[in-house]
Amino acid sequence: MEPSVRDRLRTRSTHQRGRRPVTSTGRRRPRQADIAKLAGVSQTTVSLVINDRESETVRIPPETRQRVLEVARSLGYVADPVARSLAGGTNRLIGVYTFESMFPMDHHDFYHPFLVGIEARAEALGYDMVLFTSATGADGGRSVYRDGVNRLRLADGCVLLGKETDRDDIVRLRDEGFRFVLVGRRDIPGDGVAFVGADYAKATEEVVDHLVALGHTTIAYLPARTPSEPSDDRDAGFTAARTRHGLRTDGLVVPVDRDAGPARSDVEGLLTAGATAFLAHESVVALRIHAILTELGLDVPRRCSVAALNDPPDGVPGPELTCFRIPRREMGALAVDLLIRQIESDEADAETVTLPCTFVAGETSGPKDRSQ
Repeated sequence: MEPSVRDRLRTRSTHQRGRRPVTSTGRRRPRQADIAKLAGVSQTTVSLVINDRESETVRIPPETRQRVLEVARSLGYVADPVARSLAGGTNRLIGVYTFESMFPMDHHDFYHPFLVGIEARAEALGYDMVLFTSATGADGGRSVYRDGVNRLRLADGCVLLGKETDRDDIVRLRDEGFRFVLVGRRDIPGDGVAFVGADYAKATEEVVDHLVALGHTTIAYLPARTPSEPSDDRDAGFTAARTRHGLRTDGLVVPVDRDAGPARSDVEGLLTAGATAFLAHESVVALRIHAILTELGLDVPRRCSVAALNDPPDGVPGPELTCFRIPRREMGALAVDLLIRQIESDEADAETVTLPCTFVAGETSGPKDRSQ
């Protein structure tokens, strides 16, 4: 019986001296030199095939390529991704980095759909996904360059997520030529920053249009107190809809903190100003308003309407909010597509894409009470 490729390799290895890397079973790990000997080609040819680094000037005959790959499979050879990257090739690894921890329970619902989309798309395209973490500094923030080194370079490129984005890191990554895509629009000086965003402005206009169609012309607006690009987009959408419909805002705008507002006195003041509908940036804020109105004996939606400019909160008891759904999973998947286009083509531009949100009528908005 003819010995297998692995048996021939084991026989030859008994004549070699020096220590070699071994597997968990005690066998020496196969190397490109082993593939070259058994395939009858040079080690350079093996490297070109394994790392898929052919060009217009360097061509490997199909039969040679097939022979090299068959020997590599027979030996159980696996390319070292770090060495492959250092050699100038790609290792088919996509990084995922968040500028704040993704694991606290209050952030779980925010990140989870993005990660599902990223993972599914990377798998479908034959890329592995690696999660990068970074030590939190004294200021409570994370940095890609916390130790002065870009550790993301272990991957071919990276998808970046986070509400508290470090803009200095993003500028530095861009200027270094590192491939990355942001999930969410960010105002970064200069060009060359790819992102996938959601059309919060248009979605906000749709919610306002819905309330106006129900007869509400005195709408209380509760934006986020802390400025950000997503909040700015919502503000722009509200301003555009308010202008189109001729809505007044005097005494009807109360910025609030996501985790603390509004107070009962805030809601009472808005009611005194004539509000018949309440529109909040955050779903949790909208639910607090709903609870306060209920405490005041005002039925929602018969007496007042409540809407949010965000996803409905998962796992939170309460009515189905009038709101919109952010295409988080689709954004994660599309970010991978844009990133791989950068990885596989040195001439690919940094693309920016904005996806539409989906309006949800919910149960917390209804026709204006004619007695008001």
